[in-house]
Amino acid sequence: MTIRVVLADDQPLVRAGLRVLFTDTDDLDLVGEAGTGAEAVRLARETCPDVVVMDIRMPGMDGIEAARAITADGGTTRVVMLTTFDDDEYVYASLRAGSSGFLVKDMALEDILTAIRVVAAGDALIAPSVTRRLIEEFAARPSPAPPNAHRSLDNITEREREVLTLVGRGLSNAEIATELTISTATAKAHVARLLTKLDARDRVQLVILAYDTGLASSPP
Repeated sequence: MTIRVVLADDQPLVRAGLRVLFTDTDDLDLVGEAGTGAEAVRLARETCPDVVVMDIRMPGMDGIEAARAITADGGTTRVVMLTTFDDDEYVYASLRAGSSGFLVKDMALEDILTAIRVVAAGDALIAPSVTRRLIEEFAARPSPAPPNAHRSLDNITEREREVLTLVGRGLSNAEIATELTISTATAKAHVARLLTKLDARDRVQLVILAYDTGLASSPP
């Protein structure tokens, strides 16, 4: 499968380097480039790429606002943030805006390509070990839950609620299986059902939902 990519960065040299990387990669097809967030949103709507690789700091509409606009359209396009600034505040804002991953520009090029493939395949980029670091901060400074947040959990089972709690605490499927004394395949199936029932794009959004509804921040 060829992955269709839009690249958004306000620095021409960065775009030039990534353009060479993407065009030299057989399974990637660079379908557009943008220098601003507004251009990225326009290109995403025109070309319907699989992944938008987005810088955060751009003039006018920044990458976070652009990611929010792209994911709010309800299509299949996913957003990966690629930035120089490994700042937790940027990570939180990016994930809450609907991004499926967060990369820094000094990562190995092969890791960037791998991340794009992971996100295009429908998974979240953030590994459990990184998720744990993020959710510790979510617990310390949670965003207010929307008035109807808890209602969104009404149609999940008690077992699914337990699984969501553990996802929110950063456990992998294998670790959830051990915790609940079930098979890894069963844990994976529960997570898949949660994604469907809660209309979540990926595991990262389940983590955020677990915190917004108070599940992950409650005592074990």
